[in-house]
Amino acid sequence: MSHQIQIIKPQTGKAFLLNKGQILTVTDPQGQQVSDMVMLNRHDHSEKISSGKTLDFEESILLTAGNFLWSNRSNKMVKITEDTNGRNDFLLAPCSKETFEIMYDHKGYHPSCLENLTKNLEPFGLTQDDIPTAFNIFMNVQFDEKGKISVLPPTSKAGDFVRFEAMMDLLVCLTACSAEDSNGGTFKPIHYSISDSV
Repeated sequence: MSHQIQIIKPQTGKAFLLNKGQILTVTDPQGQQVSDMVMLNRHDHSEKISSGKTLDFEESILLTAGNFLWSNRSNKMVKITEDTNGRNDFLLAPCSKETFEIMYDHKGYHPSCLENLTKNLEPFGLTQDDIPTAFNIFMNVQFDEKGKISVLPPTSKAGDFVRFEAMMDLLVCLTACSAEDSNGGTFKPIHYSISDSV
């Protein structure tokens, strides 16, 4: 497998297979762009990435190099081997049609990560209800002493990347996030590449 760069256009997504031991590198080519990432066991899609298990076992809500992302069956899915930005989120669900209606009083159509995750995973037999909380790469979620959450522009700069080593055979879906607040107000692409070693 080569280092060939794959491009996810703004407000879209892509699904692909990742073999155990392979390295996935997700890059923010322009800066301040979030990518929602969902992972499932390729051989049994009912095993999927779990925010709750990961936050529990890693004992942190800030996940970066050295941390693992865990499944709902308490298995390690990937290890974060490098993270040049260091700020990711695993608290908030993928933005959806309802996100824009409820939180932004948006009327009419708006692209969303949930739609893009669903659309790209449907060929693998998955439905919207199968989509777990995504690991939000480069997303800058802050909280105050009272627990109030705020979404601030990403701190990622052009060329920042996060590298993941697969601990099992995976089905992965990535997006270039569609929420204005998450991306500093503009929509940009996300790049990724797969290699057999770093």
